[in-house]
Amino acid sequence: MNVFVVGNGKLANELLSQLQFNQVKAWHERANNNNPAIIVHAGSGRELEEIMTYCRNTNSVLVELSTGSQIEEIAIDFSAVVCPNINILMLKFMHMISNHGQQFQQYNIQLSESHQSEKTSVPGTAVYLANAFDLPVEDIHSIRDPEQQQHLCGVPSEHLSRHAVHQITIQDSSCSISLESRVYGDSPYASGVLKVIHAIENHQLEQRLYTIHELIEKEWL
Repeated sequence: MNVFVVGNGKLANELLSQLQFNQVKAWHERANNNNPAIIVHAGSGRELEEIMTYCRNTNSVLVELSTGSQIEEIAIDFSAVVCPNINILMLKFMHMISNHGQQFQQYNIQLSESHQSEKTSVPGTAVYLANAFDLPVEDIHSIRDPEQQQHLCGVPSEHLSRHAVHQITIQDSSCSISLESRVYGDSPYASGVLKVIHAIENHQLEQRLYTIHELIEKEWL
């Protein structure tokens, strides 16, 4: 089965160069292919209408990597998997927090995140974790200053340009619990997409929208 990667940015280029799969091509290389394929969308969204039509006509599966995609808001008649985060270990951590975060709502919770300085928005992973703890999104502490990232978060200098650190502290008057996740570099992204591709190959998906967390619940990943 062919895998077509859509997008011109850093993530799309990383997938095209690092995804260890036999048939990985850029979206513009699909030519007259009418066979079922897996479409990995890592673009801005301008090709999304064309992609959805292609998936309907060829019985292809869409893997949506973009955050806030419009396919999350509409009824679709093809198979799609929404993956705003593609680090599988991190996703399983998030899934655990989602299932049990409500048990800690009566405690003092602090959530901070650090990403490369070019990232100006609050990342979706931090928002997801905040929602799991019923913590207001505006209470997320975002760190973008490289000096603080090194000294407060312990990010090595070689990873300042590409990292994701999330730190959660839960405490009462006598006890404190810390949870932390660290992602350095880009390797988890290609390997995570590959695991999703294998899950799609090995299971018959219905013509509807799946979330990556549903695949984790089904133990497909």
